[in-house]
Amino acid sequence: MPNQIRAQLLELNKNTKSNNVKQQLEIIENINSNDSIELKDLADLFFERITGPNYKSNCVDGLIYEKLLNSKNQEIVKFASNLCPDGIVPLRSAQQMNYKDLQMLLTHRDLLKADQLTQQKLIQLAGVNAQTRNWLYFTDIKKIPAQDLQTIDKLWHTHSKGKFGLFVQRQIWLSVGKDWGKFWQKIGWEVDRIPCRYPEEFQWNSHGPRGHLPLFNQLRGVQVLSALFTHKAWENY
Repeated sequence: MPNQIRAQLLELNKNTKSNNVKQQLEIIENINSNDSIELKDLADLFFERITGPNYKSNCVDGLIYEKLLNSKNQEIVKFASNLCPDGIVPLRSAQQMNYKDLQMLLTHRDLLKADQLTQQKLIQLAGVNAQTRNWLYFTDIKKIPAQDLQTIDKLWHTHSKGKFGLFVQRQIWLSVGKDWGKFWQKIGWEVDRIPCRYPEEFQWNSHGPRGHLPLFNQLRGVQVLSALFTHKAWENY
């Protein structure tokens, strides 16, 4: 079985089309977290993937990393931790923001806390005093460095099997012709045109609709999200 899984992954690894990414994710999900042989095989493949030339983080390796790091095999956990002590996404910041805490929450799938921390970081990046205001105005968005928005997006995308993140939300918004009503429905922030109540009516797991996370308060209007989706961070991203 491990050799079969390895052969499947290696074969799928040759092609980066979205349907093959989906198949890779399914294979990884089906690997037995209690089977040390399968985990060792997966760890070997992970090492080969991330140490290759011109490596770029992606949602497939994000899921592999999570699988290894959250396993009950301490040898495998130690291997993954030592190989990628800061995760697989480069934690770049134009403001020396520390993203290790967000990376850890996403890796361990604590999405509610990860969402709350994301909002805190965006407020800090915009230079807002959180003691006087804990939300963003659309005029704050342009103050957030492109590099930091990209790092936040890559963390969410990499650790959600490619379902979440700012850029995914932007793609959905564009796909519905920038129609906010359709957008809310599409990402599951409204049901039957009624906004979901925070936090109990949102889905804090990977089963939520594509683009469901991270959250922004749509009751404050659409200007903040519109500014985010038209930010220069997404030019040639």
